[in-house]
Amino acid sequence: MPIATAHQTIGPYWHLLDDPTWADLLRFGAEGERISISGRITDGDGAPVADACVEIWQADPPASDTFPGFGRAATDAEGVFRFVTLKPGAVAGRGNGVQAPHLAIAIFARGLLRHLVTRLYFAGEPQNAIDPLLNAIEDEARRATLIAQPDGPGRWRLDISLQGAAETVFLDV
Repeated sequence: MPIATAHQTIGPYWHLLDDPTWADLLRFGAEGERISISGRITDGDGAPVADACVEIWQADPPASDTFPGFGRAATDAEGVFRFVTLKPGAVAGRGNGVQAPHLAIAIFARGLLRHLVTRLYFAGEPQNAIDPLLNAIEDEARRATLIAQPDGPGRWRLDISLQGAAETVFLDV
């Protein structure tokens, strides 16, 4: 008879956070416009979330032998995460719609019984104006919680607040 084990928020794969290569989506030799993504995760009191797991996925460029399209990183003591990836392009949406270039983000952390899902869009992208998800968020201040800002050449930053006045928009999936 199997023995019951405790629930784990990301299952048996937590050890993958110990391998920083998972945060480098270019580790297999993918070529294209290299960018780095970083941000800081804070809780409702503004304190850093130092034990979170952050995952990113992107549909463009498509996953291949040289580009996994998926990455995972741990936050450091200051709640900061970092990824290296390729700048995504626009992807098809429902019907004839177009989704602006974006990354999907999942956050696993203490106190979360279920992971949180959000998106990262890029400031200055013309297609942001027609993206269906961004347009569904009427409050501009809330919409801005999904827009990464340039942080130097090829570097983008999106800080994520789990609760409070500046709470990031999370998706119900």
